[in-house]
Amino acid sequence: MTHSQTATIELELVGLDHWGMSPDVVLSEDNQTPNKDLATFELSENDTVSEYNLTLESLPQDGVPAGKYYHFRWTSPTLYPGVTSSVYLYLPHGAEEADSVNLMICLDGLDYTGEKVRATTVLDNLVRSGEIPMTVGLFHNPGETGPGYPIYGGSTNRAVEYDTVNEDFARYLVEELFPIIRTKVRLTEDPRGRVICGFSSGGAGAFTAAFHRPDQFGNVIAHCGSFINILGANNLPSMVRRAPRKPIRVWHQTGKRDVDIVYGNIPIANHDLDAALKYRRYDSMFVYGSDGHTLGHAGAVFPETLRWIFRDQVEAK
Repeated sequence: MTHSQTATIELELVGLDHWGMSPDVVLSEDNQTPNKDLATFELSENDTVSEYNLTLESLPQDGVPAGKYYHFRWTSPTLYPGVTSSVYLYLPHGAEEADSVNLMICLDGLDYTGEKVRATTVLDNLVRSGEIPMTVGLFHNPGETGPGYPIYGGSTNRAVEYDTVNEDFARYLVEELFPIIRTKVRLTEDPRGRVICGFSSGGAGAFTAAFHRPDQFGNVIAHCGSFINILGANNLPSMVRRAPRKPIRVWHQTGKRDVDIVYGNIPIANHDLDAALKYRRYDSMFVYGSDGHTLGHAGAVFPETLRWIFRDQVEAK
């Protein structure tokens, strides 16, 4: 991306309830998705039986100032030519004055800023308490036009960006979006200060980005990661086993009610990835709960997860 492209991007200060994605986005087509999979998702996403709830660390606290929440629409000039995404940047109070800031990237970003996780409030509270370093959040939503999903259909670029097992999406973040972040804050150059996070296909995309570019992303958080055969992410456990250990820290989670669909079984896939990471002696944590294909469990433990990721970057209390 050129300097002129960065200079023309307008970051709009918005409220946390802002929805910048096009109303025409279609993730999948019910008339193309197998009936068995539709029923599986319906049961798995039923949160009425969830045992997980947000903790106080995910809720607004007295004396903790809120940060600034910016929105911009980005049309990729290089990696996904002509594809537009809705992107948000959150700066906790004091981030603009900091000498260096860590970065948390959340794929399917609006899911993370919503009520299930409240990621911006978690950043406010943990930064204020000194439990994690100053950390800004980039909340990326997938490209709004594309080929959709194999079998399931749809009209977005989500599968291409998140489920494809190559370095394209990592390059997209580094080459196209990082320069925009740098117009607001002094972004750390240390990959240990960057964590990429995602749910479902986003979890696979987060791991793939770090696996291919550990020089840029030193940490991964994957919630119900789709390490299954949508566009090849089922190969990731084998790739982990066959390659020398890379300098990345991995936290991933799923539950016993997660989905078994035409592409594969997500609980089994996450157990397979866990075994591969242990085989190569990665610094990893696998949390297996009771929930389905939702962010309920993820949100309940999100503050704990960020503390674990950045545990060696804060002074012991």
